[in-house]
Amino acid sequence: MGSVSLKIGDGTARFRRATLCSSAVNILMLFSVLTTNLFALYAFTSSPSPKDQQQAQHLLHHTQKNMSLISEQVSLILREIDSSQKKLAQMENDLLGYQTIDLSRPNTPNELKRFLQHHTLPLGKDSRTGITEMVASVGHSCEKSGDLLSQYMNYKVSGPCPDDWSLAQRLILRGCEPLPRRRCFAKTVPKVGLTTFPLSLWKNVSAKSVTWSGLGCKNFECLSSKKLSRECVGCFDLSNGGDEKQRFVKARSKNDFVIDDVLALGGGGMRVGFDVGGGSGTFAATMAERNVTVITNTLNIDAPYSEFIAARGLFPLFLSLDHRFPFYDNVFDLVHAASGLDVGGKPDKFEFLMFDIDRILRPGGLFWLDNFHCANEERKKDLTRLIERFGYKKLKWVVAVDAASGSSKFEVYLSAVLQKPVRL
Repeated sequence: MGSVSLKIGDGTARFRRATLCSSAVNILMLFSVLTTNLFALYAFTSSPSPKDQQQAQHLLHHTQKNMSLISEQVSLILREIDSSQKKLAQMENDLLGYQTIDLSRPNTPNELKRFLQHHTLPLGKDSRTGITEMVASVGHSCEKSGDLLSQYMNYKVSGPCPDDWSLAQRLILRGCEPLPRRRCFAKTVPKVGLTTFPLSLWKNVSAKSVTWSGLGCKNFECLSSKKLSRECVGCFDLSNGGDEKQRFVKARSKNDFVIDDVLALGGGGMRVGFDVGGGSGTFAATMAERNVTVITNTLNIDAPYSEFIAARGLFPLFLSLDHRFPFYDNVFDLVHAASGLDVGGKPDKFEFLMFDIDRILRPGGLFWLDNFHCANEERKKDLTRLIERFGYKKLKWVVAVDAASGSSKFEVYLSAVLQKPVRL
């Protein structure tokens, strides 16, 4: 009813429906139909005797009975074939070790199947963990974007990767994270004009050293003329006349805290930090001048943030806020976040995010909420109640209410420095 072909070379399992049995059934049915028609033709065109009529009726009854049996057999065979196909599809999933993504859909790239298969450890069972094989990781939400995922995994092995970083980011923003690894060579962009650290912190980056494909702007002058976000107005202009070097050093309003004052609240011991949605990396650059290493979480939304941050000699982390932070518990001395911390105004997602921030922040560490935009007073109250659940000590807490531009409504901004308690 079916045959299984396992091709070890590329690690994939292919299944095909056998046609021999179905062909025999079709021939048998055709023969039965022809025989019945011949008997019927004979019965209507001849003038048989009563005995011949009786024999013809008996033969016709026998043929109809055979037809009924054949029909039942055909139905049984079709049910068996359908059951076999389902079992074979399940075998394929079992062989690949993945259940979430439907790998039986048409045009599923073999590279995706190969990546998802189990990989046996070269030395057998690991004595410490007890595992014998590694299973590839792909976000379960990739199932919702199967066509885009297939497009992402459709490439020539050992050849150049398609210029599709924007496609990868679309998948990430849809929750398809982590993405599967690929066996192709990413496009390279010569990094011209790079300078040594720490001079690189405040030196403008050459437009030729970043990727502009998939972006509206094709140079930094264009980006500097746009308001990309609340925290990135002219943030790609690092010239001495720009405002970026004064950020976090000189307060522009009562909601702006100065880095040196915040570090003093920590009582020393500030060594490593994490900046959530850090724009072009200015916070990390200012902290680097104070011997504090900061990792900047960012995506390339409308601008080449990651490459720009790296060109400054800083550490960009290309990761969405839907993903669990890839850090161990209690490792950061400081977590800094601005309005980019908001995840679409969804309370449940925001609560999960806050708990993950709490997880990576060490006891006694500081959580700096920097000009967090609240749509209204009620949103501010919800955020306050959530923060109070963690039992943080409020070292600084400032709320500002400003009139929204071109509107009679008021906007609320919250800035706070909170210290994580020791929980026993």
